[in-house]
Amino acid sequence: METIPWSRVRSYAAGLPSSTSSHFISGLKRAEAVPLAPKKFLPAKLSCHPKSCVNALMGFEDGRLSSSSGATATTISPVEEDSPLKTLKYESLSFPSSEERKNLNENDATVSIVVVGASGDLAKKKIFPALFSLFYEDCLPEHFTIHGYARSKMTDAELRNMVSETLTCRIDKRVSRVEKMDQFLKRCFYHSGQYDSMQNFVELDRKMKQHEGGRVSNRLFYLSIPPNIFIDAVRCASMSASSGNGWTRVIVEKPFGRDSESSAALTKSLKQYLEEDQIFRIDHYLGKELVENLSVLRFSNLIFEPLWSRQYIRNVQLIFSEDFGTEGRGGYFDNYGIIRDIMQNHLLQILALFAMETPVSLDAEDIRNEKVKVLRSMRPLTLDDVVIGQYKSHTKGGTSFPAYTDDKTVPKGSLTPTFAAAALFIDNSRWDGVPFLMKAGKALHNKRAEIRVQFRHVPGNLYNRNLGTGLDRATNELVIRVQPDEAIYLKINNKVPGLGMRLDRSNLNLHYAARYSKEIPDAYERLLLDAIGGERRLFIRSDELDAAWALFTPLLKELEEKKITPECYPYGSRGPIGAHYLAARYNVRWGDLGVEQ
Repeated sequence: METIPWSRVRSYAAGLPSSTSSHFISGLKRAEAVPLAPKKFLPAKLSCHPKSCVNALMGFEDGRLSSSSGATATTISPVEEDSPLKTLKYESLSFPSSEERKNLNENDATVSIVVVGASGDLAKKKIFPALFSLFYEDCLPEHFTIHGYARSKMTDAELRNMVSETLTCRIDKRVSRVEKMDQFLKRCFYHSGQYDSMQNFVELDRKMKQHEGGRVSNRLFYLSIPPNIFIDAVRCASMSASSGNGWTRVIVEKPFGRDSESSAALTKSLKQYLEEDQIFRIDHYLGKELVENLSVLRFSNLIFEPLWSRQYIRNVQLIFSEDFGTEGRGGYFDNYGIIRDIMQNHLLQILALFAMETPVSLDAEDIRNEKVKVLRSMRPLTLDDVVIGQYKSHTKGGTSFPAYTDDKTVPKGSLTPTFAAAALFIDNSRWDGVPFLMKAGKALHNKRAEIRVQFRHVPGNLYNRNLGTGLDRATNELVIRVQPDEAIYLKINNKVPGLGMRLDRSNLNLHYAARYSKEIPDAYERLLLDAIGGERRLFIRSDELDAAWALFTPLLKELEEKKITPECYPYGSRGPIGAHYLAARYNVRWGDLGVEQ
């Protein structure tokens, strides 16, 4: 049976009246919607008979649209012999039978991983090393190939040389990995092309088929490219390089727009070519070990879940700090700022996981449903809820550190914040009145990401006089250190050994490096493995994204329209003074400022 590319079918449909064309396309989609696997792109190739099958797909019966198509009867005419579809002279529609689908198992399949933007820093430093670690531990399918795609001119050998230079592996250093590395590199190939060239993606498709060897082809596209060319790449991949008999999925890197409007426009454009369950919006913080352990800690330990509410928790702090500035990336950063770059995605996603109700199951949709409920219960932020800052130059120990605006890629007089602190509230029965304090900044005194849960004071504490004047030292605090040096510890009050009655604050500590000899996988490893397996719980759904932007968009617009000047803070300091006043307004002290860390 002769076949034609899906792109040509679309061009034939374009020659029909608009209403007829839309029914034709939707009919093809209905025919393609078989329960083979998770949803995929429309078939790369399609076989059909010109008139009888096209009319059947469109739901036409005797010149009218049948009710089975989901629409009322109309006077739309069926496809005639002299229509543009007359040239589609093929025998019949060809889709796998139920028996054929049953026989399609994992042993017959191959996975082609396409890194779009393969010459960029993210691909070299994160994606290829993560794929190698998965290969080293035999986590990838038996049959797989990796294809780099970018505009740079490069051969397969040059790609392999570039990848090998940054191909670190977290596996025990004593284990020789030269042989594994050679095996991995032999599966890496390169194709040079434009991101908006249909022909270049056709050539990529041809190259992938050569390596797929007639097996069921599953394809994963990782878009490691700027967001302004997402749609071009997705359009070309969907029309020219999608799988014809397996699944096709696309991993999209943040930023997902700059506000509600741009995010919605991006989602709408993506959905012209993809179904929602083909889109894997990646937030690498959700792949970090301690973030994934958050729900385990809460839902599988009886001592925590009863305490997880306004009755026992006084405040929750989500803290992100980096001890370096933009360092040459100021041009990119200046378009987004710290609120869009860190708070609206990384910290807000962690907050939603922390505060959600118990999901019905561990199924991706059940978990994401609960996260969306949390986001929709939150109050939109206002200027009164936020403090912003920008680091200035500072000299310490004879070393001079530059200001943000000293970066040559940053516009002079930029008001983009490099620091932000915010107080958020969830208006539901579990969390009513509990402040969730976020803090994120660059060029601060240390590098850390952690969640701090400060519990309420013990009513009528008998040992208040033994605890001294520091009221905050008398409260229990649960700390989940996401990075670096991962740990979970609970601060408790304890009697110091001796004849007197002196109390001390001690830690019940789970230090990962001391407890587990195995090195913690990189977040990209987990997320790539989940995407290959079709597991979506650590990826962001479109309604989650909408709810997240709804919280921050009014604030961002107000900051930009009123040209609010950020408070300056010295490079390497603890941030602007205003952040401390914000916390004090809610009778809270930032947990990372104490002597105990």
